[in-house]
Amino acid sequence: MIDSILAGNARFRSDEYAPHEDYYHTIAEQQKPKVLWIGCSDSRVSEDIITNSRPGTLFVHRNIANIVAFNDVNIAAILDFALLHLKIKDIVVCGHTRCGGIAALETGNVEDSYIADWLCIASEALDKTEAAARRRKLTHEQKMELLVQENVKLQIRHLSQIAVVKRLRKKRHWPRLHGWVYRVETGGIDIVVDGNEVGRSG
Repeated sequence: MIDSILAGNARFRSDEYAPHEDYYHTIAEQQKPKVLWIGCSDSRVSEDIITNSRPGTLFVHRNIANIVAFNDVNIAAILDFALLHLKIKDIVVCGHTRCGGIAALETGNVEDSYIADWLCIASEALDKTEAAARRRKLTHEQKMELLVQENVKLQIRHLSQIAVVKRLRKKRHWPRLHGWVYRVETGGIDIVVDGNEVGRSG
């Protein structure tokens, strides 16, 4: 597999880099991404591919189940850099269907302590989904789709309460916070939280 990846890089250099060398030299000097993407680490969800975005467009943070944690130094540093230094005005939290992390959250059958502790951050989304599933008599598949959506909404709420985000939205009315779900079975993106509406409320 490693040899295949290196061969892929050779094809990238000949087929993509060489024909657009001026563009790649430009972004080599300085990055000016327009969007901070907070997504899941799942190997099936490559943000640049599913949005057809060129290198230099997206500033990216990925973790299990696209979670925004208050005590995560990594996300805190990324937010500071993205908002204060790169002046990014749009943040996307993107979950996806058939997410292994979300499935583990729903079943609760996680023996690995770090993963279990991490998924606890999304427990409010599970509680809300469980109640809705009972009330609306949802199938398991419908429940899982709802849980993915509720997790995205919860992480948007977490994001909106982080100090640097809260301060900038109050003072400058950005960043705008967008909540999306990527459908691995179709390739489409559903809008769960409208970033323009959230931006106005800030």
